Amino acid sequence: MSSNEKSDGSFKRQDSSFRNFIEKGGKFAPEHDRYHLYVSYACPWATRALIMRKLKGLEDIIPFSAVSPRMGTNGWPFRRNDNEESIFPAADPDPLHHSAHVKDLYFRADPEYSGRFTVPVLWDKKLHTIVNNESSEIIRIFNEGFNELLPKEKAGLDFYPEELRKGIDEVNEWVYSQINNGVYRTGFATTQEAYEKAVNEVFDGLDKVEKILEKSEYLVGDKLTEADLRLWVTIVRFDPVYVGHFKCNFRTIRAGYPAINEWLKKLYWTNDAFKSSTRFDHIKTHYYWSHPHINPTRIVPLGPIPDIEPL
Repeated sequence: MSSNEKSDGSFKRQDSSFRNFIEKGGKFAPEHDRYHLYVSYACPWATRALIMRKLKGLEDIIPFSAVSPRMGTNGWPFRRNDNEESIFPAADPDPLHHSAHVKDLYFRADPEYSGRFTVPVLWDKKLHTIVNNESSEIIRIFNEGFNELLPKEKAGLDFYPEELRKGIDEVNEWVYSQINNGVYRTGFATTQEAYEKAVNEVFDGLDKVEKILEKSEYLVGDKLTEADLRLWVTIVRFDPVYVGHFKCNFRTIRAGYPAINEWLKKLYWTNDAFKSSTRFDHIKTHYYWSHPHINPTRIVPLGPIPDIEPL
């Protein structure tokens, strides 16, 4: 039984380990080019951070590197010329340490580290350590932690506004449980009972989202918030990966959820923060290549065609 598998065959995600924040006067202060973001285009949690980075205009303040989507026994690999499997379009080498894998960053930060080697990773180049590896906290760091360094129009953007926080927190809670993590609980279930419980919860959650978006352009309030961002990264992967690979096959988004599909397409085609942070080649290759216990042939499907429908 893996460390993420419970005795009943259900999947339990481990908590992130590095949970520091960036704040003026603190150990980790907001500074130009002090921090580096490590991501995977394949990973929905990392894509949250990429999208928020772009929404807030942090491109010149926080550079980023993307790993290869082919995750093997050593975890996420950086592009290296001596490792053919790591060579992939838009995959980067580690520009700071020339690491072979993301796990090398974790051991550099803490030689005794014993947790999971996940992305995103927000790295501090001054103190040579990991600031934070929890995506839900990194997007809030990006939302407000660097405002003093940003032009007024970007600093004024707030995707977790005070007046909507209660509603955002409530939506985030059930969206995470039923949908964000629900697709993984479905796909990684090892008993029929655990699978059926998880997959029903996924579609109960999607039904709830559909009802919200039938009446509103966004999940909470009348503006784009982190709640939309956190759900969107799962929905954009749903038809290309989760329907087939994770057996979430009651309905597709494009054929079964018209309001969600319209919301998905609008953000992708009209907001470059979403489109430029999404690479379907990384997404499909990662899931179908990196989970041989689910897909032992590692054949990557060509469909759906198109990956996302036009507006």
